[in-house]
Order: sequence, then C-alpha cells, then structure tokens
Amino acid sequence: MRKKKLGYLATTALVTSLLVSGCSSSSSGTSAKGENSSPKYAIKDVNLPLKKKVTLKFLTQSSPLAPKDPNQKLIFQRLEKKTNVHIDWTNYSSDQFGDKRNLEIASGDLPDAIFNAGLSDNDILRYAKQGVIVPVEKLINKDMPNLKKILDTHPQYKKLITASDGHIYSFPWIEELGTGKQAIQALDDTPWINKKWLDQLGLKMPTTTAELEKVLLAFKQKAPAGSGTIPMSFMINHGGEDPAMLLGAFGLGDNDDHYEVTNDQKVIYTANQEGYKKGIEWLHQLQQEGLIDKEAFTQDWNTYVAKGKNERYGLYFTWDKANISGSNNDYVPLPPLKGPDGTINVPRTNGYGFDRGRMVITSANQNLDLTAKWIDQCYVPIQSVQNNWGTYGDKTQQNIFKLTSKGTLQHLPLDGTAPVELRQKTSVDGPLAVLNEYFGTVTTKPDDAKWRLDILHKIYVPYMKAEYNYPPVFLDGDNQDQLTQLEATVKPYVERMKAQWILNGGIESQWSDYLKTLNNDGLPKILTIKQQAYDKYISGK
Repeated sequence: MRKKKLGYLATTALVTSLLVSGCSSSSSGTSAKGENSSPKYAIKDVNLPLKKKVTLKFLTQSSPLAPKDPNQKLIFQRLEKKTNVHIDWTNYSSDQFGDKRNLEIASGDLPDAIFNAGLSDNDILRYAKQGVIVPVEKLINKDMPNLKKILDTHPQYKKLITASDGHIYSFPWIEELGTGKQAIQALDDTPWINKKWLDQLGLKMPTTTAELEKVLLAFKQKAPAGSGTIPMSFMINHGGEDPAMLLGAFGLGDNDDHYEVTNDQKVIYTANQEGYKKGIEWLHQLQQEGLIDKEAFTQDWNTYVAKGKNERYGLYFTWDKANISGSNNDYVPLPPLKGPDGTINVPRTNGYGFDRGRMVITSANQNLDLTAKWIDQCYVPIQSVQNNWGTYGDKTQQNIFKLTSKGTLQHLPLDGTAPVELRQKTSVDGPLAVLNEYFGTVTTKPDDAKWRLDILHKIYVPYMKAEYNYPPVFLDGDNQDQLTQLEATVKPYVERMKAQWILNGGIESQWSDYLKTLNNDGLPKILTIKQQAYDKYISGK
C-alpha cells in the first residue's frame, strides 16, 4: 500500500546528507568491504550445493505478519538445504524498510546484497552512479542460466531491466497472469456493491451513473445495516481503493498514476481532461447528498477493512473483496456504468506484473559468482512459484500448495482465509519469475486469480477502450531525475485538489487556474519525457 509518512522530508534530507559523506568512497569506485558483508570465500567454479556451508549477509524486508527471522520460513530452510548457503538476514518490517535501507546504505556499512529491495528507478540509477551497487549482466550470462533463459525467451524483460548505459543493475520480479487487456493488472480499483442490500430493498443492479445515485440514496434512507450504513466508501488516492474507475463513465477516466495511452499511442494526463472534471463534479454531488463515507478522505487501511468486515458498505473499491468483506457472495462486482452522455469506459491501469528493483548486489560483495548462483535459484520455475505465493508441507500453519505426485504444485483452497494475509506469512517475495506458460505445467492458477480474471474478462475488459497502456520503461538518469522532481510537485497537487473538490466542490470555478498551475509546474515537460520514452520503447531502439 502507498502511504505518506509525516517527517518524510526531514528523513530524506538526513539520508541525502549522509549519502554525501557516508558513500564518498563508493562514488569514487573504491568502496571498502562493509562490516555487514561476508568474507571472501575464494570458491572457484561454484556449483550448488556447496561441499561446505558458507554464509552470505543480506538486507531484506517482510510483512509484520511474517516471522522476524526469515530463516524460520520453510522456503528459505529448503533453499539453504538445496544450496548449502546460509543467509544471515538483517530484516525490517515493510513499513520501516525504506528509511532503514537508505540509512544503512548511507552509512557505507553494506551487506552482500539487498533482497526484496524495493528500489525505485531513481534509487537504482543513483546507487549505480555512486558505486553502491554493481552491474550484473556478466553474472547473468555466466552464472545464472535460469534467469538468462527467461530473458532470452522473453526479451521484453531484458529491455526493461537494461539501463541506458547498457548495464543491468538489478534483478526483477515478474508475475504474468494474462497479457494485454486480459492481464490481471488491467483494472485495480474494482467496485464491489452490496448485492444483499439490493435484494433486500428490491433494487436492480445499477447500469448508469443516475441509477447508481438512486441506489446509494436507497441504501442511505432505508438503512439495511441500521445507523452504521455507509452508502459508498473508498480511500482517496490509494490505488485500488480509490473510486477512479467510476470516472470512465465521463470519458477517458482516471487511474492511480494519471497517465493513459490513447489508441493513436499518445500519452495523456487523465487529470486535466474535461471528462475528469465532469466526473469529479458528479462525485461531489454524491458527497453533498451524504452518500460518501465521511472518513473516505482520511481513513487508513485498518479502518477501511474493519468497516468492510462488518458489512457496513453499500459500495466500496479494492483489488480483491476477500481482503475487505470476505469471500461470501454478499458483495458482487458493479458493472461499468453508462454516463450522462452514454459513455461506457473502463479506464485501464498501467499495472504490470513487473518490478525492476527486487534485488541488487552491493559493491561490498566479495563472492559475486556464489551470490549470483544463489539468486538464480530463485528463478527456477517451481522455486519462483513458491517465493511468490507460499509453499507446501508446512506442518505449523495453513499451506498454499500441495506437491503432486508429478512434482508440480497444486493450489489448495483458501478456506476463507484472506489471500494476502496467508501469502505474507509464508511467501518470501524477492526476485522471481512466474510466467504464463507455468500454469498447467509447473503450477495451477491461484483460485483467487482465476476468479478475478473471470470477472475482468466477462464484466470489464469488453468495455476497456484503451488498446495500450504505459509500460515500465527505464529512463536515463537525467530524464528520470527531471521526471521525479516534476512529478513530486504535480501529482500531490492533483491529488490534493481531487480530494478537495469532491469534498467541497469548486472544480468548475477553479478549473482554469488549476490547468495553468499544472502547466507552470511542468506537466507539459512530463508528458514530453513520457512520450519520447514510450516512442523509443515501442520502436525497439
């Protein structure tokens, strides 16, 4: 989940100042071995498992639901037995990891590698330039046959992880579940409507924005849940929990990063379109009628979930309803709505099952071949599947899989357990690849993923007008720096105004000044950078 933290600017200033001093040796390319890194083992012709156990030191993060010591996870125990490599982990909970990681890097006391690193493109390029992390393309070619095969057979991923200087600095996470508009990431903020209430009140499923408004009014006035009824709730500007999908009834709609690619392959910004303005006006109208949760603009995830589990919502938004209201049939997908002018459109996200910065090797590492061999084990198909979702044969807790007699993995029923919670307890994440061709050969498809894909394909994809979305292109350092700086001004302003307008109105009278501010803050330059990078990517250059 994307959360803003109080004190972020102060923390960033501290880290920046430490980077100048603590990494000065790294920037000159002469970084010394950190105290957190392992001794040089001088193992030649590395073959796993090693004859004699050795230790590597990794920095990582994990969910608060998971064991504090990653080596308590069965996946890592099996991997240690398979490789004879023991990992000495420094592990922080995910909510603290970003700051802790940056401070450890800034101190110059580097581990051998950072697993589940959570590095942005800006981070990767900066740490590469400073000599904190090392290029790995030679290691991939020499020591990593599993990853090399993936990159050779799926060249788009090699393109996506290669920096403009020709080097590869990080190991990716890849999760394929469908392709193009059929991919599971095509829609994030799915709307879930209370079918139980519709039936109790004798209401039909709404098909237009006007009909939805009448349904929400009925939910409010007839109070099926008593005084606790909340006609519609969301978490504003919070990815899958934001109501952006509804704005497709007014034009191009909106998504979490506010970029869309038109069908003539032009990159546009959603939040300066006329249809966006009309959609926000409509949401404000719902707010004026008391149909929107008063806490929708301030609530955190735990509050959002707690009200959902008590079935107080008439309509809410999230990726998977099982994480909010459970896996019962009380809530069903709200179909795409027809807007006032007859428009029906499901805005497509720019979500990809891809993350460039899942693992990096630091310049303190004296066992590059060994580390690369260990990381490559994470790209073995049956290992990747477990790293991503969880494992089998754990006698201490619920399992994700069972191992079949054919040596493949079969997903077990979740039995009402929220999938995100079980996976956070048992999976290890990090660098991996789950490819479409693994389903049916290495593993079954997760029940919740199959269920979600069926919903997408039947209900939403037929109304998804966008043929393209924006890929996770890897910009060069100068453009990435410029884009980061400009977006740090534009996006918070856009999202602040979005919340303000839904709450208090005023978008009509303030729209002209808003557009001028976006232009002055650099939106045209942002779109130029994004368009040039997109054109270069699709041209294959």
